[in-house]
Amino acid sequence: MVNPNRGSGGVGFRSDEFEQKYDRPSKSQLKREMTALQELGEELVSQPKDRVMRVPMPEDVRDAILECQKIKDHEGRRRQMQYVGKKMRTLEEDEVAAIQTVIDSWKGASKAETAAMHALERRREKLLADDKALTELKADFPEADVQQLRTLIRNARKEQAESKPPKAYREIFQILKQLQQQSKGAAADDVQHDDADEE
Repeated sequence: MVNPNRGSGGVGFRSDEFEQKYDRPSKSQLKREMTALQELGEELVSQPKDRVMRVPMPEDVRDAILECQKIKDHEGRRRQMQYVGKKMRTLEEDEVAAIQTVIDSWKGASKAETAAMHALERRREKLLADDKALTELKADFPEADVQQLRTLIRNARKEQAESKPPKAYREIFQILKQLQQQSKGAAADDVQHDDADEE
C-alpha cells in the first residue's frame, strides 16, 4: 500500500508532517498570564479605595475589587478574590497595560518618598552629631529658624542621653520635612515663572 505521506520519490516525509500548530498559547503560558492577572487584582484590592477609584478600568471590575475590600470573613474574601481574578481575565490587553502603568507609578512614587525620608533622617542624625551641620542647613534653607532648631537639637541630645521619649527628635524631622516641601514648592513656582517669561 502506498503511504500518502510520502513524496513523489517515495522517500522522506512532508516537512509539515510533525509540526504541531502553535497558534494558541501553551497551557503553562496561559497559567502564567492568569496568575499575573490574579496578582494584579490582589494588588488593587490591597490599595486604598480612593486610589482604586482613579485607576482606569471597567465598572464591573472596579465593583468586584471594592466589594472584596469590604469583606472581612476569610473564606468570603477568598471566594471574592477568585471572582476578582475571573473579572481581571475579561480585560483586554490595553486595559491591563493601563492598570499596570498606574500601579508601577505608585511604586515609583513610594520608592521616591522612602528615599526622601531616609535623606531627612540622615540629615537629622548629622544635626545631632555635628554642630557644623546646622550652619550647612542654614545655607541650604535660609528661611530655617536656627534658634528653634538649636533648642530642639539640644533637647533631642538630652532625650537620648536620659532615654526619654523622642519628642524633640521627632520635631526636628517634621521641621526638616517642612523646609524640604517649602523649597520644592518654591522651585516649582520658579519653573512656572520661567515658563511664563518664555511665552
